Amino acid sequence: MVGSQYDDDDDDNVVVGRRQTRWYAVTGGRGFMARHLVAALLRSGEWRVRVTDLAPTLALGHGETEGILSDALRDGRAVYASVDVCNLDQLTKAFEGVDVVFHTAAADPSKNNLQLHYKRLTWRFPDAYAQTKAEAEKLVIKANGINGLLTCCIRPGSMFGPGDIMMPTLDRYGWSNVTIGEGKNYDDFVYVENVVHGHLCADKTLSTIEGARTSGGKAYFITNMEPMNMWDFLYLVQEELGYKRIFKIRVPIIVIKPASYLIELAYRAVFSHFGTCQPQILTPARIRYVTLNRTFSCNKAVEELGYKPIVTLQDGLKKAVKSYIQLRDKDLPKI
Repeated sequence: MVGSQYDDDDDDNVVVGRRQTRWYAVTGGRGFMARHLVAALLRSGEWRVRVTDLAPTLALGHGETEGILSDALRDGRAVYASVDVCNLDQLTKAFEGVDVVFHTAAADPSKNNLQLHYKRLTWRFPDAYAQTKAEAEKLVIKANGINGLLTCCIRPGSMFGPGDIMMPTLDRYGWSNVTIGEGKNYDDFVYVENVVHGHLCADKTLSTIEGARTSGGKAYFITNMEPMNMWDFLYLVQEELGYKRIFKIRVPIIVIKPASYLIELAYRAVFSHFGTCQPQILTPARIRYVTLNRTFSCNKAVEELGYKPIVTLQDGLKKAVKSYIQLRDKDLPKI
């Protein structure tokens, strides 16, 4: 979700023939997509970035995006603030002097707890995460035009890229490929850098008077514009990871769906009381997601935001796998 403040006296933020330095804030700035967004903003050299997240201190990891942030923290182009998006005082302080806010913070989507997701601000949906995301989107769209605030919402497809959870999960179960249902459903996967590009396109559009009139208060789907069979894509990832002889299994919906309800019921009735982690794979919501056709049209983003994918699906897959293998091998104990 993108929000910016429009000032009639700003004159396109130009001061003595050069672009004025602008501050951007990224909530949930340590999340998967947000790390790439922060790196892209810093890489451009045009913006300073205020990274906000729940952690009291910033712990940097490995990888290119972390190196870019580390350099920017040292020279003052980026700052970190520990902020709870539920705390208005903290948010107000964090956003002082900020021109644009990219709101990417959310509660853990693996926890199907409606009150938890409502706390994080975010018709019937498969889980609490999806439902509260949709309700939050309505609020953001409704806020457009109030007190000079300009907003729009970005709806990414199924994201993947360096730092995602898809690569380690498929690597862990690399020798097997389990298909649930008929295996004919399509998905719109999107490389993370294309989602970042979509956010930047939205910001650029909202920064002009005509763009604000056209795109303010709207929502846009962002994908790679290369829909493909979901199970074929996952198989390609496994092959790229080096698993060439993959054992394929197909589980009918009629078998797996009742089992998922039994597992969820057992967790709620018994295991949740002992602090056991909530099931994340065999849940009714997850089963529904992996058997749905989930493809979206990006035509509106292309026409109104000027969006066009900058990394193809195949190139993105190779980049994501290469990055994962490098980090995985770096973390392996040396013998």
